[in-house]
Parts: sequence; C-alpha cells; structure tokens
Amino acid sequence: MMKLNTEKRTARKSKAVVLFGPTAVGKTAMTEALFSRSAEIINADSVQVYRGLDIGSAKPDEKLRKLIPHHLLDIRNPWEQYTAGDFVRDTECLIPEIEKRGKIPLVTGGTGYYIKQLVYGPSEAPACNLAIRDSVQKEIEEKGGSWAYRYLGEIDPVSQSRISENDLYRISRAIEVYRTSGKPLSSFPVSSLPRDDYDFILICLVRDKKELDERIALRVDMMFEEGLYDEMRRLLEKGADESWPAMKAIGYREFFEAFLSGETTLSLLKDDIIRSTKQYAKRQMTFFRSFANCRFFHPDDIESIRDYLIVSGICPD
Repeated sequence: MMKLNTEKRTARKSKAVVLFGPTAVGKTAMTEALFSRSAEIINADSVQVYRGLDIGSAKPDEKLRKLIPHHLLDIRNPWEQYTAGDFVRDTECLIPEIEKRGKIPLVTGGTGYYIKQLVYGPSEAPACNLAIRDSVQKEIEEKGGSWAYRYLGEIDPVSQSRISENDLYRISRAIEVYRTSGKPLSSFPVSSLPRDDYDFILICLVRDKKELDERIALRVDMMFEEGLYDEMRRLLEKGADESWPAMKAIGYREFFEAFLSGETTLSLLKDDIIRSTKQYAKRQMTFFRSFANCRFFHPDDIESIRDYLIVSGICPD
C-alpha cells in the first residue's frame, strides 16, 4: 500500500552573493578573478545605471561586459530618477532568472542604500507622496541645496549626519517624509537582520586608508587621461544641468561647481574630485560596517574569499 509523504517541504531560497566595498577598493578585479565563468552581475552602483556616464562612474569596459553578463547598466537617461526601490524590484526579478540559467547572481557595487534595502528590506517610512515631493523639489530649486541641508538639520539631525550635503535626492526624500508624516525619516526603523526570504552571502572588501587613498588618486588621474573632461562636455552639449539626478554624482557635480565659481583649472578640478571621493569612501565604510552577517576581506586575499564562498554553498570559478 502506497504511503503519502506528509513531511513539510520548504521552498528553496534563492541564493545570491553581494560583493561591495568603497570606491576604488578593487571590486571589479575581484569579480573577474572569481566569477568570470560562473556568475551574472547585477549592478549596484547608482551612477552606472545612467547612459553616457561611463568614465566618471568607472563603468566596466566592453571586454569584461562580454566576459560576464551585466544587468542594470545603462538603463536610465541621466535626467531620470532611479531609486533604491527601483533597484530592489529589478534585482528581485533578476535573481531567479539568473539562477534558472545555472549562474550565480552576483550583486556588486558601492551604493550602500541600494544594498541595504535589498538585503535588509525597506524602512517603514511612508511611500512617496508625489504632490509633497514636487513641492519640496520646487522649494529646493528656489532656495538652493545649502538651505535644504540646513533645514534637514533642523527637522532631522540624525538623517543629516548620514547624508552628504550634495545628495539632494536623499535630502529631498527626508524632507518629504517629514512633511508627509510629521516624523523624521530617522525615526522609522530599518531591520538590523537580513531578510529571511533570500540567502544573501555578504562580502565587503576593505583596504587601509592610506592604500585606498592612493588608489582613489590614481583612479581619478586615469579618468582624466581617459577623457572625463570630454565626457562632461558631451553631456553639457545634450543639455545637462545641475537638476539632472546623474549630475549630482561625484566626478560630475564638481564641474558645475567649477563653472559657477568661474575660476578653476583642470588640476584644481581633479583635486576637488579626489577630495570628494575620499570623503565618500570614508562614509561608505562607516555605513558598510553596520551590516550584520557580513564578512570583511582584503581584495588580495582571494583564496580566503574563495574558501568562504565554498563553505557558504557557492562554487566560484
């Protein structure tokens, strides 16, 4: 007599590697060393989503993009918004599709709030209110970004301490939340534990400050050699201005600041970008160190990273 199997079956969780770290730490080289045949990449860099921003965003070259399939690159025009919510929704669709092809979903980039919302879920802050959002953006256009940052300090000093003065999108969102709910954005909790509906393997690459600073300076030098100035000129010819979301990124916004001042040289412009990038890398690492269930590795320690992946059920190249 046949017996029915009454044991409870649990659905297999999708598994993905999330590889991140500060700008210039060496994520691309690590990706090529360990995942050139086994993975498909989901981009988690908020600037690389934009078309035409190739050099300043350190977008992977054509050789690497042919070697490893990449997703969420060049998916928006530079005047369009692409939010963390958009990123999470797109990534949740991509992960099972990549798994079906027998590949490892590899989420990699340095945009911390993209990664945090994917791995830990969104905060309980109210959803977008378009009328209030438009009102806030018009007010910022009239009064300026410096006013918005000071105002944020009055209504939500905790959020102000977490957001760069130049990150007008996040400043605007924090003001919008306050005006929608009457509560500061920082008062809405974000989970400190990863979501339980995915199996995320979190790896953060780290270098000491001196080493990272040297790599940042070298990268910016290379960007200018590769034609960052000409890339910016082409964007301006297409009508780029400070209001475009993409133009708020480091490596681009400094050009507008230079144009407004009317007094600069390419050497001084390069120094400004290097300084801004170092400050950003410091904020990135502070943010990344708050991630639970994350392992930290030096990028040169490839064998330890490989061993950790294998123990975690991932078979790299």
